[in-house]
Amino acid sequence: MFAISFLWYSMLIHKSLTNTITNKERILMAEIKFEIKETVGLLSESQKGWTKELNLISWNDREPKYDLRDWSPEHEKMGKGITLTAEELKALKDILNKMDL
Repeated sequence: MFAISFLWYSMLIHKSLTNTITNKERILMAEIKFEIKETVGLLSESQKGWTKELNLISWNDREPKYDLRDWSPEHEKMGKGITLTAEELKALKDILNKMDL
């Protein structure tokens, strides 16, 4: 708890100098709740066991969206990713289908 509090305090000190604390930084310590509703597919796996997956996920009890990101072996940690609505995923599919891969 001390390390997190110190980090938060340091960030506030830094931001007080620039006087621009963003909403994202204000909710930095908020808990993120997620539920994987469906695993659509596995794209790859690293040597350390992390997997890049396309899943249908409900974030903070909201409507599920398609989510592409890296996950640790037991899904206890996640990397940065991208979340798409069904319409956005269809648009991406159309773009990929037009590419010469």
